[in-house]
Amino acid sequence: MYTSNINGRRHKWAFFLLLIPIVVFALGSVVMLLWNAIIPEITSAPTITYWQAMGLLVLSRILFGNFRPGVGGSKPPFRNPGWREKMMNLTEEERQKLRTQWKDRCKPRV
Repeated sequence: MYTSNINGRRHKWAFFLLLIPIVVFALGSVVMLLWNAIIPEITSAPTITYWQAMGLLVLSRILFGNFRPGVGGSKPPFRNPGWREKMMNLTEEERQKLRTQWKDRCKPRV
């Protein structure tokens, strides 16, 4: 009985190890197809190859996000379970202070 559980885990890992290259290939293909369908018509940019699309995908992950999803940065306040309760229990002075702070943050920069 114990060995069947180990074999089941091995099959899961084998499945995920097989799935990773398929997902990577699919993402590169999607980037290439979208680029070649949209960008050359909008601008005078040339079409790209699969490997150039993979390079764009890696570059965009480096510039706009890390390679580990869900790591780094702070969580949005709505995912914090005590956030709503904390906001509901603010006094009127605290609410006014919060409003002025957000107005200052949202002012257009000159």
